[in-house]
Amino acid sequence: MQSPPKQIASLPQYPLVNKQIAAERTGLSAETLKRYRLGGLLQKDIHWIAINSRVIRYNIVLVLDWIQNKDTNPQGHINAIERYLESLPSGWQKPRIRRLSNQTKT
Repeated sequence: MQSPPKQIASLPQYPLVNKQIAAERTGLSAETLKRYRLGGLLQKDIHWIAINSRVIRYNIVLVLDWIQNKDTNPQGHINAIERYLESLPSGWQKPRIRRLSNQTKT
């Protein structure tokens, strides 16, 4: 008798969609999405991934969040990216920043 499958913690949904669906949901053309991607406005492995040399998928949740927040709330978008990365099964962890001491040696 098989044991029940282990349950994975509930992850936020970050669906990957093709350029047609991304264009439809964002209201941007597929060409504009490509221009943003190639120009570096949309970041590889954050806003989009390359499955292979011919297949690109967009993280529609983060693309929509970027459109909404890029000008008015960039820190909010950075927070959304961090939540996404933390939700990955690879267990990405935000690097810890070492604080420098205000004390100086004499």
